[in-house]
Amino acid sequence: MNSSNTSSGDLRIHAAQGCTGCRQGAPLPIDIDFAFQPIVDMQNKRVFACEALVRGVKGESAYSVLSQIDDENRYQFDQRCRQVAIATAAELSLDALLSINFMPNAVYRPEVCIRTTLEAAERHGFPLERIIFETVEGEQIADRAHLVEIFKAYKNYGFLTAIDDFGAGYSGLALLVDFQPDIIKLDMQLLRGIDTDTVRQRVVKGILAIARDLGIRVIAEGIETKDERDFFLAHDVSLMQGYFFAKPAFRAIPVPAEDVFLP
Repeated sequence: MNSSNTSSGDLRIHAAQGCTGCRQGAPLPIDIDFAFQPIVDMQNKRVFACEALVRGVKGESAYSVLSQIDDENRYQFDQRCRQVAIATAAELSLDALLSINFMPNAVYRPEVCIRTTLEAAERHGFPLERIIFETVEGEQIADRAHLVEIFKAYKNYGFLTAIDDFGAGYSGLALLVDFQPDIIKLDMQLLRGIDTDTVRQRVVKGILAIARDLGIRVIAEGIETKDERDFFLAHDVSLMQGYFFAKPAFRAIPVPAEDVFLP
């Protein structure tokens, strides 16, 4: 935590004060667990991070869980996801970064809503600098300025930050002007068949150039074929994620096959 921004004493005061959203959150209608999918570092031939993907306790789909989340229980769900993801990653002895999706619309005041995350990380001995917070896929952002405020607060605490689905919806250049995260994850619709689609190639190469200029790392998400992988390798993108490397594994850390790193 950056003590120059928020001290532990300040955090306790904020936590005691709370906010309406925190106090009135509805209980969750379902128990949750997680699957994990690796993000590989092709340059160093290793797992760079694992993304925690919500599931039911018996491995039920993300949709079966998310379909039960509404405005009344969104805050409690977001908080519970963080705690369970950290606890499970620690239990599985994850030795890479942990990427957690968060719901900006469930964060009322960043300095208050982060307290259970800090407590979970301390309780399970999981370093803050090994946690990436990425915007959750598909959530419509009502207030971009609020999202920027959240990102800046998380960065001050020592977390890494990522914009998911970059190039789709709100996750575009306008957001990047307001905040420069550590990582952007390219929207998989930009990637599909990129090895043969010259329009996609031009668009993606433009984004890569901007990211390089701003010092932002890029993850190519949704890689399904060797040819898609090879396009990004040829353009100096080493961080990738997708079924080509490994599918999500329920309560397990998948190990990519060695041949995914071969030419």
